[in-house]
Amino acid sequence: MGQIQSIEELISLLLRRRWLIIVVTVIGMVLSVLVAKAKVDTYEAFSVIQVEVPTVSSSGGDGTTPQSSAAVQMLQAIEQRLTTRESLTAMIERHGLFADTPELPLDKQIFALRQAVTFQTVDSEAGQNFGQARAISAIIISARWGTADLSARIANDFAQGILDQTSAGQLDRASENVRFFKDEEARLWTELTSLEAEMADYKNKNADSLPDLRSARQDELVNFDADLRRLGEDYLGLKGQRDQLDANPNKRETDRRQIADLDAQMQILDGQIASLTEKRLVVEASLSTTPEVERVLNNYDRRLTQLQGQHELVTQRMAEAETNARLASLQKSERFTLLERAITPEYPTGGGRKKIAMAGSVASLAAALALAFILDLLKPVVRTSAQMERQLSLRPVVSIPEIREAKDGVSAKLVPYLENPKRKSLFGLPGWIVLTAGCLIALLVVAALLA
Repeated sequence: MGQIQSIEELISLLLRRRWLIIVVTVIGMVLSVLVAKAKVDTYEAFSVIQVEVPTVSSSGGDGTTPQSSAAVQMLQAIEQRLTTRESLTAMIERHGLFADTPELPLDKQIFALRQAVTFQTVDSEAGQNFGQARAISAIIISARWGTADLSARIANDFAQGILDQTSAGQLDRASENVRFFKDEEARLWTELTSLEAEMADYKNKNADSLPDLRSARQDELVNFDADLRRLGEDYLGLKGQRDQLDANPNKRETDRRQIADLDAQMQILDGQIASLTEKRLVVEASLSTTPEVERVLNNYDRRLTQLQGQHELVTQRMAEAETNARLASLQKSERFTLLERAITPEYPTGGGRKKIAMAGSVASLAAALALAFILDLLKPVVRTSAQMERQLSLRPVVSIPEIREAKDGVSAKLVPYLENPKRKSLFGLPGWIVLTAGCLIALLVVAALLA
């Protein structure tokens, strides 16, 4: 602590810097009083809305409960609607919130009201599955305002707005879900019907190239090849007989009739071979287009399977939406009830004016003492024999006191016992005790002014 290493040296420091300490403390006390006087009281009121679990639960296909996260989503939507410009303007006019400051612009009034209201959710203690949205058990609406009555009215107004919107909002939302899923189910059914008709038309146009007939067409090709070989062999046999008969230069009448008969048979075989060849080409052409037909049909099957899955899912969701709408109409779903209305607060939030003034005064005194100590450190002067002995290890032989010119008036009476802490003064008390008592009396006076 530098030069201050005993109680006497501390008292000596206080006496040397007494006027600095007194001036800084008084200035700080005055500023604390002004700040406390200028402080605007803020009152905070709370309304509590309880979120009641559904009396009849409607579980989804995956085992989760759709109502578990309905309160969170509904709260977000309602909070956005209640804090819109139109809603806040209507509330300002309804309660006359800024009647004492009509010159404040409307935008700043809306901003101030929006900042004064807070929505806080209380999570439910019930366990929830992994990946499931959190459930809430209560909603706390807090309103902070400069008047106790207005803070309670604002909190109750917002709470009533939540109740009004949730009572009609649940049924509207459930009805909207039913309408949406019905429209979606009708759209998917139309797409399914159209796709099935398109698929049937494509099969009719490519009936000969269907993948199911591939094995039969291949068997037909085998049969065609066998028949063509047989007819070719018969044709060659007939041709050989005709050539043999035609090579005879002396043909008889029977030979001529036999040659004509062989020509007729060969002509019939030519027709059969041509017909079988044409049929074989048709079968080969159908088999060549079968892979493309199979690819198109596979695409149709995939689209049809996808649409059927979507249709089944939408049908299931539509049934759930209809159940939720029924529960909402019977008031068996999740409900919001006013658990606690906001009451007029008796005391403002935060520290009162007296606390601010007292804290400011104590801080001013501490700042004054710190400033005095810092100034003493900046000017280290040996003032007592004990300090000289500590600094130089030399004991002084003679100590000559400082001789000041005597003054008349109050200072001439105060200086002796202020400079000598052990000297008795008022009521036989040392001067530093009198100085401390004066500061305490000043603090009491400040507290009395703020009362």
